[in-house]
Amino acid sequence: MTQVQATIAHQKFDLQRSDVERRLRGVLPEPLDDHYVVVDGRRFPPKQVVSVVTGLDRADFNTHQARQLLRRLGFVVSRRSSKPPDATPHHRSRVTPTADVDVLRPFVGQWVAQRGPEILVAASTPEAVIAWLERYNQTADAMFRVPRDEHEASGIAPE
Repeated sequence: MTQVQATIAHQKFDLQRSDVERRLRGVLPEPLDDHYVVVDGRRFPPKQVVSVVTGLDRADFNTHQARQLLRRLGFVVSRRSSKPPDATPHHRSRVTPTADVDVLRPFVGQWVAQRGPEILVAASTPEAVIAWLERYNQTADAMFRVPRDEHEASGIAPE
């Protein structure tokens, strides 16, 4: 069990990795800027994670502090690619919902919005995905439900 003691904004916190994962269940990640942290297969902005877990206002700490704390808890913290996806009209017309199986695995049974190779958001209903896209003024190339198993993906009834 990974546990870390940290002082943020003059407040002391005893944080455990499992508590972070538990607190983020059901929380939709906000749009990513430069950095992200992977929690249960989903990418979150580091400041969102620390704010949700500690209750602190995001103005009370910086991204570097959030990344450092989450790394100490054992989470993968990384930087987004600086190369934006090709968004020309010709490219968009040929986009199909594709992603590596490993990328989609955390979203089995959920609706996802995808832009290029990136999963923007996942939720239990298409309405929740659309509401998230509207709230954050985001656009997606595709929106689809990740099948639970091979039978659901193929449409063939199980034997």
